[in-house]
Amino acid sequence: MLTLELDPFMVEVKDGSIHNVGPTNTETTAKLFDVETASAREFGDRRVKLEFTDAEGNEIQVAMFPDEIRSLVADLDALEADSIVFE
Repeated sequence: MLTLELDPFMVEVKDGSIHNVGPTNTETTAKLFDVETASAREFGDRRVKLEFTDAEGNEIQVAMFPDEIRSLVADLDALEADSIVFE
């Protein structure tokens, strides 16, 4: 399941194209639940791309620098050590 929160966001659909007609200070939150596949690969010169897909084909891609990946891995290791989630 993919949820999107677009605030504030206004678009114009004209001749089959979508254009932002609202302010440029919009914020978007995307959440993907019930992930079925997750993968990581090199992206560009220095980043890692994480890809998550659910059963419906919804996909989220996130590109992160190595220090951000190391921090995420440390968070996961700490969660695994303190939680029954990984049992």
